[in-house]
Amino acid sequence: MTTETSPRRADFRFFHRLRVRWAEVDMQKIVFNAHYLMYFDTAIADYWRALALPYEASMHALGGDLYVRKATVDYRASARVDDVIDVAMKCVRIGTSSIVFDGALFRQDQYLVGCELVYVYADPSTQTSKPVPPVLREILLGYEAGEPVSEVVTGDWATLGEAAGALRRAVFVEEQGIPETLEWDDDDARCLHGVARNRLGHAIATGRLLPADEAGVARIGRMAVARVLRGEGHGERVLRALEDAARARGDTAVALHAQRSAERFYARLGYEPVGEPFEEAGIAHVTMQRTL
Repeated sequence: MTTETSPRRADFRFFHRLRVRWAEVDMQKIVFNAHYLMYFDTAIADYWRALALPYEASMHALGGDLYVRKATVDYRASARVDDVIDVAMKCVRIGTSSIVFDGALFRQDQYLVGCELVYVYADPSTQTSKPVPPVLREILLGYEAGEPVSEVVTGDWATLGEAAGALRRAVFVEEQGIPETLEWDDDDARCLHGVARNRLGHAIATGRLLPADEAGVARIGRMAVARVLRGEGHGERVLRALEDAARARGDTAVALHAQRSAERFYARLGYEPVGEPFEEAGIAHVTMQRTL
């Protein structure tokens, strides 16, 4: 990153927001220089989330890992305690085995600090460089060009069951401790399933739509999102795809059993509580419904 001109917010697509804490400043209440590298490193972690790529699983699938080769920082002005700052990141160059990111730290529109991070893609067992996989190159360049990082597909259990089932097992059985005997039922065979896939083809969110009852109310269930990608909108896109399918077949409303921890998520999407809370599989739930 050069020092002659200052980057602008409009130059970046990705932003990570944070608030400067007291532990990160000196007696003058300005940030210690070394903390800026921590800010950029944290933003890089969220950049991978924005790509819909759980970092560890994705690198394992690709057969490599990324190692920092060089980090340079361009100090222009200081961030102060309690500042709300945005850390912007952008992939600017991909070589044979290297990936270069430019970073910029803004307080509103004021450019404070810049950074260039150079990573080398390498074999994790030997830490020797290897070519950046074409699919990773395409994902990075596609994201910077504004392309979507995931797609939602719908289909039957025979088509999507392997992907949906693996994600549900990870979320409900392994993470939440729900017994296998309660997770799997005969409804899977008669449901329409939705799966969000990232550009590596990995399932990152799923849900299912049951047939409507006599009143025209369909039920959505088994909504699950990969743990490290929650809050990125993938669950919402699956939910909307299932709602569209219910609407297209003439259903009048959709209902679901929402875990109480996800109640605000569904309320934001137009669902309202129906009846009293209850316990299901040892977890507090509430029925919520939305008119189509």
